Amino acid sequence: MHSAFTYLTVGKSELYRRVMLAFVAAKRRFTVHLRPEDVHAALGGTPELAAVAEALAALEGWGNLRSDPDTSRVTTVEDFHRARFLYQLTSEGEAAEEALAVYDEALGRRGALQAVALTDIATQLHALLELATAADPDPAKVNLSLRALVDRFTDLADNAQAFMGSLQRSIDLHDADADAFRAYKDRLIDYLQRFITDLAATGAEIAGLVARVEEAGVEALLDMAARREASDAAPGAGPDGDDPREAEFVRRAALWRERWEGFRAWFVSSPHHPSQAKLLRSQARAAIPQLLHVVAALNERRTGRSDRSADFRTLALWFAQAPDEAAMHRLWRSAFGLSPARHLTIDADTLAARSDEPVPASTPWAQAPPLQISPRLRRTGSYERRGRPSRVTDRSEQRRHLAELAAKEASALAEARAALVTDRPIRLSDIATLDAEPFRLFLGLLGDALTALTPGRREIATTTSDGSMAVQLTVLDHAQEAAIRTPHGVFRGPDHLVHILDLTAERAELSA
Repeated sequence: MHSAFTYLTVGKSELYRRVMLAFVAAKRRFTVHLRPEDVHAALGGTPELAAVAEALAALEGWGNLRSDPDTSRVTTVEDFHRARFLYQLTSEGEAAEEALAVYDEALGRRGALQAVALTDIATQLHALLELATAADPDPAKVNLSLRALVDRFTDLADNAQAFMGSLQRSIDLHDADADAFRAYKDRLIDYLQRFITDLAATGAEIAGLVARVEEAGVEALLDMAARREASDAAPGAGPDGDDPREAEFVRRAALWRERWEGFRAWFVSSPHHPSQAKLLRSQARAAIPQLLHVVAALNERRTGRSDRSADFRTLALWFAQAPDEAAMHRLWRSAFGLSPARHLTIDADTLAARSDEPVPASTPWAQAPPLQISPRLRRTGSYERRGRPSRVTDRSEQRRHLAELAAKEASALAEARAALVTDRPIRLSDIATLDAEPFRLFLGLLGDALTALTPGRREIATTTSDGSMAVQLTVLDHAQEAAIRTPHGVFRGPDHLVHILDLTAERAELSA
């Protein structure tokens, strides 16, 4: 039995692949049959026509092509008896080329983080929600909307996977061109940061739309799309005498539910399984410090930073080449700064005496000339200082300035806490305006609360790191968008129920 992929493993595989690609290109132009002369022209006239004919015959023998007698140009009996053929792709040959095209595309794909696809998915979910809430939705619109959603989502997921794989390969292969990598790093980090921002914002919107579509009845929409696709099933008796359209409906309904579950798991987290969008966001965030680490390593390498192991090997070579032990001792003291204690008192007379009578480094302390050490040095560890002592610097003005700054900061912080404290739980949308300092403190409180709010929980209570304030945050069902005006712009996000307490004021009241 011949394999449809045999032409890739034989000697003339390049010619056979070119011939097969000529047939694939002809089919894209809706041309079914090709003569040897047509294939020869499609290959640019090389190789010779006889070699092309031999390649066509070989491909026919492997099952990639099928030949039919060419009787369209027969004018005489001699032409009829002369072998003339029309060639076309077989189903096996076409499947082999499609598989190779998918393989080549997968190898060459770099992928992309498609922020635009997120917006398209949200738009399709809005349209699907309108159909789900309609009294009598059109099955054709439901089917087309679901198909568009699946196609856009598949494109997003495949491209994101390919991009993260190519990104990791770029990090691992940064040695190829250091300058190009440094220039590429800035654009890539900006690209990652923009996608992380879009994924955090649009991903939350998509998760909310998924929940609303499921509440409106997504099962009915999936069955409607499956029923419409099953209506095209070919007539005939099923394995048990049943209508094949019913079996096709069951199969397609299961397929649509599987697609929806995969789509839901990509954007909606469960208590024990974070969503794929959250994992992708974490992976993209982790790639940024990895890129910065690679750039730091490249900069260190560029500055010629010494290698400690190479330094020790060089030093060992110097020790091996030293002429005597005295030279080894001098090398040791120079390399490691371990000089004898005689350097404590050194003057011109001592240097002159050592020049006249050198003292080897190997001389024991008991046999070495004595050293004259100051009694103050022996008692306090320092020499007597000559001249007037240094005047004590008056830093009272600097201390007063620091005290004023600390008091202003404490006062501003107290005012910010007082501006944020609520006597009861309120909505974030009820906080219309915040000044700069209260807004900065509010961002810290909100960040601590959202970080502690694990998947599956709807209410959280936490305190700041200094224990001065406490915040209680509750997730609202069908929350609208909250907008808070600040000196830096308008802060927007999903509405929550929040209760902020000033623990320092409560402690002061208890102590009083």
